Amino acid sequence: MSDIISSLVTTVTGILDPHGPATKVAAHSFTPGDFSVHFFLQLAVIVLACRVVGWLGQKLLQQPQVVGEMIAGVVLGPSLLGLLFPDFQLALFPKETKNVLYVGAQLGVGLYMFMVGTSFQAGHFKAKAKSAMSVSFAGIAAPFIIAALITPFLLKVPGLFAPTIGQGSATLFMGACIALTAFPMLARIINERGLAKTSLGTLSLTAGAFDDAVSWCVLAVVLATFGGGPGVAVLAIGGGLAWVAFVTILGPKILAPLGRIVEREGEMSTGVLAMVILAFCVSAFLMDAVGIHAIFGGFILGVVMPRGKLVEELKRKVEPIAVVLLLPMFFTYSGLNTRMDMVNSPQLLLIALGVLVCSILAKWGACYAAARLTGENHHTAMGIGALMNSRGLMELIIINIGLQKGIIGPTLFSMLVLMAIVTTVMASPLFEVVYGKKARETGELDAIDGAVAKAA
Repeated sequence: MSDIISSLVTTVTGILDPHGPATKVAAHSFTPGDFSVHFFLQLAVIVLACRVVGWLGQKLLQQPQVVGEMIAGVVLGPSLLGLLFPDFQLALFPKETKNVLYVGAQLGVGLYMFMVGTSFQAGHFKAKAKSAMSVSFAGIAAPFIIAALITPFLLKVPGLFAPTIGQGSATLFMGACIALTAFPMLARIINERGLAKTSLGTLSLTAGAFDDAVSWCVLAVVLATFGGGPGVAVLAIGGGLAWVAFVTILGPKILAPLGRIVEREGEMSTGVLAMVILAFCVSAFLMDAVGIHAIFGGFILGVVMPRGKLVEELKRKVEPIAVVLLLPMFFTYSGLNTRMDMVNSPQLLLIALGVLVCSILAKWGACYAAARLTGENHHTAMGIGALMNSRGLMELIIINIGLQKGIIGPTLFSMLVLMAIVTTVMASPLFEVVYGKKARETGELDAIDGAVAKAA
């Protein structure tokens, strides 16, 4: 009996250990069963952490659920859980399983942005086209100007950039990082505030999507000049524009029969749902393959989906799974790559604060000025600036690429992580101060508590 108990204890305590054959770098490798065990445990922990931290953020800090999910991702990573319980964190999220989590993360954020696209109001965009393009241009031009001013100084600090990178490439990379808007974060905040179908929400989403697309194209140029080859930039920009043109011109005609079928039957059949998911996968694949990002493939397809019963059924059948189960994997994956202990000297802290201030002035200030110049009132322009200033985990994605490709060092990476977190956390309360309160007084915006409760 004692042998059985001893064997049982050994088996249970070794559940999270790898059980495959030995490799050159480890005594055991991960089997398919090991990946499965870790995946479901990780998913359970991720969902629990996101719901708990999101609830605390709502109750204590009046932050939307999405910000709590971002913080939960950082909490589960090496910055907190790994700092306090390193062995447990490593056992829960071993590096061998990150690729599996990455795929789930891309599916989650891609599906969510697809659903955001279905709420896109083309009528509002046409009415606000001048403001949207002006805000977008300002949100790109000002960050690159700021980047051109601060990059020569940053290049003089050892360890921030790769020693072999030129000033031009470094400036383009910094400009892309500062110009980036947290598109998924922006969309989630807009949805949770009940702004998805308003002109302000449409304007901000349009400008944010364009700014992010430009940032990714600039990143492709940087990768090309840094050794990726000119084909990287040509494929990203040319392929992305070609697919967007195809979807926006021919997509509505191709997808219209699906809308008619759902309207006629009164509900979405599994066959129609399969066709929609197939279209989403193809669009996400193509945008990812050319070097932009899968989320833009999902978003642009959602924009051209037939409105009416089809979209209503998608929101009922697809959105809950995307928001509650899949999207948190995106935040956690990025959080696992985040280290908050890298800025560890007064000099580096001052540089980090300088980068933060410059980033806020470049994005919020420029977008506010552009919105005002195109006729938006002060409160609306301030709200647009507050939303566009959020960087979120799109920033973490692009700087992770920069780190992996050797463009930047761990120290600058940490500074940009700090900038991403601060600008994201400040977005929601800042938006409430400069726009939300006034909008509710005029009846333009529902009470935040009701919107958040509905979204949660």
